[in-house]
Amino acid sequence: MADGSKKSRPFVWIVIGLLMFGMVGFGATGLTGRVSSIGTVGGLEVPVSAYQQELQNRIQSLSAEADETLSFAQARERGVPDQALQQVIRSRVLDNEMRQLGVSVGDETVRREVLDTLAFAGPDGNFDREQYRAVLRDNGLTEEQFESRIRDDSARALLQQAVIGGLPAPEVYAQTVAAYIGEERDFTWDTLTAADLDSTLPEPDEDDLRAHYEDNPEAYTAPETKDLTYAWLTPEMIQDQVTVDEAELRQAYQDRIDEFVQPERRLVERLSFGSEEAAQAALDRIAAGETDFEALVADRGLDLADVDLGDVTEDDLGEAGQAVFSAQTGDVVGPQPSPLGPALFRVNAVLAAQETPFEEARAVLREDRAAARARRVIEDQIEPVTDLLAGGATLADLAEQTDMALGEMDWTPQTREDIAAYAGFREVVAGLEPGTFPQLHELEGGGLFAVRVDEVRPPELQPFDAVRAQVAEDWRAAETRRRLRARAEEIAAGIDGETEFTQVGLDGAVAERGLTRRSFLNGTPPGFMTRIFELDAVGDTVVVDAPDGVIVARLDAVSQPGQDDPSVTAQAEAVADRAGQGMAMDIFAVFSQAVQADTEVTIDQAAINAVHSNFQ
Repeated sequence: MADGSKKSRPFVWIVIGLLMFGMVGFGATGLTGRVSSIGTVGGLEVPVSAYQQELQNRIQSLSAEADETLSFAQARERGVPDQALQQVIRSRVLDNEMRQLGVSVGDETVRREVLDTLAFAGPDGNFDREQYRAVLRDNGLTEEQFESRIRDDSARALLQQAVIGGLPAPEVYAQTVAAYIGEERDFTWDTLTAADLDSTLPEPDEDDLRAHYEDNPEAYTAPETKDLTYAWLTPEMIQDQVTVDEAELRQAYQDRIDEFVQPERRLVERLSFGSEEAAQAALDRIAAGETDFEALVADRGLDLADVDLGDVTEDDLGEAGQAVFSAQTGDVVGPQPSPLGPALFRVNAVLAAQETPFEEARAVLREDRAAARARRVIEDQIEPVTDLLAGGATLADLAEQTDMALGEMDWTPQTREDIAAYAGFREVVAGLEPGTFPQLHELEGGGLFAVRVDEVRPPELQPFDAVRAQVAEDWRAAETRRRLRARAEEIAAGIDGETEFTQVGLDGAVAERGLTRRSFLNGTPPGFMTRIFELDAVGDTVVVDAPDGVIVARLDAVSQPGQDDPSVTAQAEAVADRAGQGMAMDIFAVFSQAVQADTEVTIDQAAINAVHSNFQ
């Protein structure tokens, strides 16, 4: 028996977090009765709840990354169910291995984890057995199941520590990487633009244009185009037809009175003190010119954002309100009482009282109410329109029989006009092919649409005469850059370590000192610092294309960071830690795969399907 209490705590919070995050009533049904297992690993069952939780956790994580709620179908397209299943199996394989080895944690360890979990605390903050049972019961877990999970997680932590515990930190690697990252270089650079060319660019002749056109066909190839017919309806299209009576507008005005009638306000910052004497002493120092409000805030280890109250009314400030509202912009007043103790208040702006009478607010109120009512009107049309489509109605029929408008469009992924300005429309069209029967879809903001692809035109090289003007413009840009680069390379060839840039006509040269690979240099293109650090020796030059011209740069010095430099030491430690963690995870993954290869795994696909049905 081994004690793994400290290592099991993250698992407890993960489990409790999932329980609290919406697993209430979640279970795998759809077969005969309620399913408790999705298969076996060695001599252990794989609980349905473990797979459900892993799957839901991954879907929620991906949704957070994408800033939108992913459907189960979208998650399945990304392979999320398979990933979740593999993770649960890997964990259960290790559980089975530990059972066979006879390694576990004691009851006291499990007991401490349960007692210390805040989710199971009662009103007095102490462990409450009834609360414990209720939380587990509401989420389909017994005490035995939950405590078994704690025990399994602790045992896996012990196993992982045994496998990777003796792995040494990769110090040489870390020091090498830190030295590489910390290397500094001095260099001088300047940019040549079209104004630096000695001669005026001639007009291109027909041969020049046709040669450029033929050498760059991708620039003049129209993308795949879909010829669309669509019917659509948005609240804006019908809200002028919606009737909103006077009583409703007046009620809306009263409901939003705080928006239309605002008292005088102040933009205020507040810095509190431990005593009125300390606050008065600080105010006296400001009056004497010995300090200012910003310095007092900084002395306390705070930022101005930490003391900013935003815009407040006199009532918001309580007893301090009268003094603050008697002050002018820039004044610091106090000491005045606050919820945090005696405080100094600085007034940053005076916001005059504002009152918008009903007559002036009427137009805004009517637009908002009409838009809301228009959205409800459209919602009421979803079912009738769906029925029309199901009955074989064409898009033209929809336009005749409903409020929907008919439209046509040549659509490419770059189209953003009219209905194509809606992301929902573009997403649907991107996946449509000719012959697909139109279906009703919703637009952002409460609109509806149905769309049909009439024809798909593949990418096509546009005729020369149709793009002649664009070809001419592109030729001038390309010829200017070619001449600039030739001039820059000529200049670079005449520069050595002793050459002043002014000697070769570069009067705007800038000398940079002590820059690293991670430095950002305004006015240079992406990858510029990489090119500088690719130079082999002091005095070497490089020519780099930039958006507004061509850059000529020369390497002036290379400096290696000192081994006793605190920043290098800290960076080496960070690199060693990250590399060590990566190596440890790789080693443990190989170990887990080896154990899994020797373990019999059986999966009940019907049970898996039952779990998936709860997500759809």
